[in-house]
Amino acid sequence: MDLEKESTIIKVDTDKSKDLSELCARLLELQRQINKCEDNIKNLRNEERLLSENEIPNLMQQAGISSLKLTDGSSVSYKPEYFAKIPVSKTNEAFDWLSFNGFGDLIKNQVSLNFGKSQDNVANSLVEDLKNKGHNVSQKKKVEPMTLKAFVREQIQSGKNLPMDLFGVYVSNKTTIKIKE
Repeated sequence: MDLEKESTIIKVDTDKSKDLSELCARLLELQRQINKCEDNIKNLRNEERLLSENEIPNLMQQAGISSLKLTDGSSVSYKPEYFAKIPVSKTNEAFDWLSFNGFGDLIKNQVSLNFGKSQDNVANSLVEDLKNKGHNVSQKKKVEPMTLKAFVREQIQSGKNLPMDLFGVYVSNKTTIKIKE
């Protein structure tokens, strides 16, 4: 066996490897710049939230105003925003509370069955006699997010007692500035 005939000689184009190295360095620099910009945007959003949710509404509350027209014709106002999401660990407890307090209609109870293509006749007859057929039925209960948000807002604004932890309630202020056109 002749080793010289068996081995393959690979020629490396040093100009190409230099170009590749420069492109990789440029890519790394761009990624570093992007990360820096993303961090800057994150910081700006945090500062914006602080001004919009805290500083401006607090100062307006101290002044006893909820809206104000500025000298340039623009206006500033704030209003509370309501957020709610039932924690998974408290779903049953939250549903029990809703039902016990007369709000059970907020809970959507979805029952579904899956059938194969050729089982249309079974599906149709099952609509009338679901439980007697012995099929495996899946059930999912939920409160639609926007429904929950509206319910929470309504309850808080009307001064009703609401277990905030059960519904994951978060209330913040939102400042709106309308610029005169």
